[in-house]
Amino acid sequence: MFGFAAFESGCTTATARMPSSPMRISRFARVALAGAACLSFLAAAGFAQGTATRSVVGTEQSRRVVGASDPAFSYQGRFDRTDPAAPVVVWESSRIAVDFSGTFLALLFGRAVDQNYFDADVDGESRIIAVEPGRKSEIVWPGPLGPGRHHLVLLKRSEASAGSAAFSGIEIGADASVEKPVAGKAALKMLFLGDSITAGACDEDGAADQWESRRTHNAMMSYAALAANAFGAGFENISVSGIGLVTGYVDVTFGEVWDRLYPAHGAPKADLAAWRPDIIFINLGGNDTSFPKSKGRPFPSSFSDAYFKLATEVRSAFPDAQLVLLRGGMTETESDPVLIAAWAEAVRRLEAQDPHCTHFVFAHHTDLHPRVADHQLMADELVQWLRGQSFMASIPAAGR
Repeated sequence: MFGFAAFESGCTTATARMPSSPMRISRFARVALAGAACLSFLAAAGFAQGTATRSVVGTEQSRRVVGASDPAFSYQGRFDRTDPAAPVVVWESSRIAVDFSGTFLALLFGRAVDQNYFDADVDGESRIIAVEPGRKSEIVWPGPLGPGRHHLVLLKRSEASAGSAAFSGIEIGADASVEKPVAGKAALKMLFLGDSITAGACDEDGAADQWESRRTHNAMMSYAALAANAFGAGFENISVSGIGLVTGYVDVTFGEVWDRLYPAHGAPKADLAAWRPDIIFINLGGNDTSFPKSKGRPFPSSFSDAYFKLATEVRSAFPDAQLVLLRGGMTETESDPVLIAAWAEAVRRLEAQDPHCTHFVFAHHTDLHPRVADHQLMADELVQWLRGQSFMASIPAAGR
């Protein structure tokens, strides 16, 4: 069975409990009509996958597959590498890059679950990819490719709790070649831990938050990505919409999944030693206040202890990193004095025992989930604050 996949111009994951509203997520959309919709789009756009594409661009014998395990591919992010030939792209903002030559390119995916959206960038031209659920997808790059060397970057827009997809590699011309991208590794590394705000949920939506399609949920335009990019930093984004430390709109808590390959109960542990961040940001608490309010329940009395426990576990995993405890981004995190007091108590305890722990509160916040313009304002605040911190002087390239 082939899963439909298309370019657009321009373990079980956590499940939702509540209808959409600020800081809430709905049950993940089932896509019963996705195949038919995708076929209609492909026909209208004038390109498609599979044999229909092959008849236009050339014969199968004139191309070759470069598997995902080829050393020319550069991976950044937390992947499930159980099968090296098909690493699963799980977490938002994960990135795959490769240089290739020739005039033909197709992206190859294996098994995909639920909703997966990517930005595919070739030589500065970016298009949105929708990888539909299924066992196999081939997506032919529709734009013209001249002879010579090209640079491909594949970036996951949608968050881990919305879906995951195995990357199988690329297909290029039979005489084409691949090379490792020449760009060096970023000296500064940032890890962001959070909920829907940090995941960039709804940031490209219109006047209302919507959860049916994750196409407009773009983690690459979240404050996390924008702040990291301002420093030229490598970064990972481990965030889940609706999640809390004690309670929330999904059936896991953040402490259960922050160090896992998937945002799910019992998911395999990630190899945290494989990538060591210099700065770790934690932004949680909104769902711990909004979810119980929606049920007529009080704020969880164990929040401060749960926050302290999480930050202590993160510190234990990354003893040399700087911890930055964040709060804000939405009105609900700024309007509940009980949450603010509980967060402040956890921060006080953590900073008292850890000289490399500090905090920052965003001034900008919104009633709905932050849109791209809001994320830019938040990123600007955070970048300005970081550049004034003494700990940045001890981190390579952090002064940029």
